[in-house]
Amino acid sequence: MITAQNLSRNYGDFVAVDQVSFVIPRGSVVGLLGHNGAGKTTIMKMLTGYLEPSSGSAQVDTLDTAQHRLEVQQKIGYLPENSPIYPEMTVIDYLAYVAELRDIPESKKDEVLRRAIQRTQLEPKATSLISTLSRGYRQRVGVAQAVLHEPEILILDEPTNGLDPAQIQEMRSLIRELSERSTVILSTHILQEVEAVCDRVLVISQGKLVLDASLEELSEKNQYLLETDAPLVKVQSALAGIPSVKEIRQVTQEAGKSSSVSSPALYQLSLSDDTTVSPAEITKTFIEKGENLYGFRKEERNLETVFREVSAL
Repeated sequence: MITAQNLSRNYGDFVAVDQVSFVIPRGSVVGLLGHNGAGKTTIMKMLTGYLEPSSGSAQVDTLDTAQHRLEVQQKIGYLPENSPIYPEMTVIDYLAYVAELRDIPESKKDEVLRRAIQRTQLEPKATSLISTLSRGYRQRVGVAQAVLHEPEILILDEPTNGLDPAQIQEMRSLIRELSERSTVILSTHILQEVEAVCDRVLVISQGKLVLDASLEELSEKNQYLLETDAPLVKVQSALAGIPSVKEIRQVTQEAGKSSSVSSPALYQLSLSDDTTVSPAEITKTFIEKGENLYGFRKEERNLETVFREVSAL
């Protein structure tokens, strides 16, 4: 449904987005994750047609965002990081104004407004001035304007920014509900937001795409942690006869450096995906080589672990 091909954006000599490519199928809920300044907002603006790429292209349902900007924008609901609302207007008047901008027919306007207000739970504040609303309700107004025309694609830039914990939970629930009807792209620098509502993550670092994977795939990596007082060279030697062990990497301090007692260290073992060797065989082999084994367990991986790894690349 959404395709980016070598998408790049330069500002003079500064490269904000560098050769980013991905495909987002219909019905996905994708988290665009990265530190502040990584290039997430620039990518979103290029996907929505609000910013032209310096090179590369973006398509929505085969429509190029640069050549068919208006057609693409009709398919998209967009919530920028700074919600485009007018504080001097009431909620209902502002949404009616957006409906006019969206060319929603007069005969359908009342139903469209009612549905948007209902979906974003704005009924108690429909006649209130936007200037009197809390930050959480203002974000809801921003989401309401984005979903007013029932878009196929919903793009949300930092939707929980500045919200308190209760408001964050409300916004997450709203995004889950909206994802039942729309393909959602959620930009954030907060790991928990992606874990809470997304099924896939694109990690952006210094303008580059460094990871594109489902959250399920990230947790399935075949890695184990081995604790021993043996130095790295001995660990490698002890497990050299097991072909499934592709890599051994030291995680903590070097073993055996204490002046009186050998101190244990932790090693990360990466096994091949098609391995048939069991953890019991690895530990048995290691002990039979005469090494001390203090612990052996499957590494629990989460998005925080992976994000730290790829951001260091």
